Amino acid sequence: MILPALFFYLFAAVCVASAVMVIVSRNPVHSVLFLILAFVNASGLFVLMGAEFLAMILVVVYVGAVAVLFLFVIMMLDVDFTELREGFIEYLPVGVVIGGIFLFELLLTVGVWVINPGVTKSITSAIPTNVSNTEALGLVLYTKYLHYTEMASMVLLVAMIGAIVLTLRHKANIKRQDINVQNARTPELAMSIRKVASGQGLQDADAAEWVQ
Repeated sequence: MILPALFFYLFAAVCVASAVMVIVSRNPVHSVLFLILAFVNASGLFVLMGAEFLAMILVVVYVGAVAVLFLFVIMMLDVDFTELREGFIEYLPVGVVIGGIFLFELLLTVGVWVINPGVTKSITSAIPTNVSNTEALGLVLYTKYLHYTEMASMVLLVAMIGAIVLTLRHKANIKRQDINVQNARTPELAMSIRKVASGQGLQDADAAEWVQ
């Protein structure tokens, strides 16, 4: 019992410290690296609780995809963080109100669970000995909570489509191809045949048109 408790306090301390450094660090790249460290330690806590599937999902999805994506975006884009911080004080009261609402809901949930543990009995029921955690999670998600899982999938799909649409917005200084125009092209529009006399070249304008 001493070794699991030691690892629990180690993972918990590093996770909390990393989460604090995500907020305190002035360098955005360092913040993302601390975020990755927090995710890794949180996955360690999941392993200690016996939820190895959630631990692996946390590492694969958040560390392997989301956090690395944030890191590449921050490093590759020329983001003016000074300009982004200009509206921090202006929107601080709104952020405090929203944060207070989330904190109240969290405390309310924890309080109800402590006062009446039977409320979450249907969710935290014992797993049969002949079923692994991953299989038990799949049985719950795709039977009892199937509709909630499908609704969450639809929300993620709509968010993904919305991100693609916002990315593909037409801008004045960016040339984009029209797929319908490309598909409707005929051989007459795609190429032009010119008769060039022997020893005579094409003019620049004619050459450009011929290439098109």
